[in-house]
Amino acid sequence: MDTEPMRIVIDGQDFPVTARPGAAGVYDFDWLNHPVGYGFTSAGGPMSRAEMEEAIRHFLEGNDPATGCLD
Repeated sequence: MDTEPMRIVIDGQDFPVTARPGAAGVYDFDWLNHPVGYGFTSAGGPMSRAEMEEAIRHFLEGNDPATGCLD
């Protein structure tokens, strides 16, 4: 993956995923349609698109729908 964001939408939630330059296997997931801006970083090595989608699903499962923040 290059440093251009890959756009992934899961359950209507929009995440551009960017490989961090100079940090192999580190990805920043920005949650675009979160009310105040939010996201997460994964630093476990290279990821396929399917693995990125699973990481987003797991992240969303841990968020309180009422607040949009981690439980």
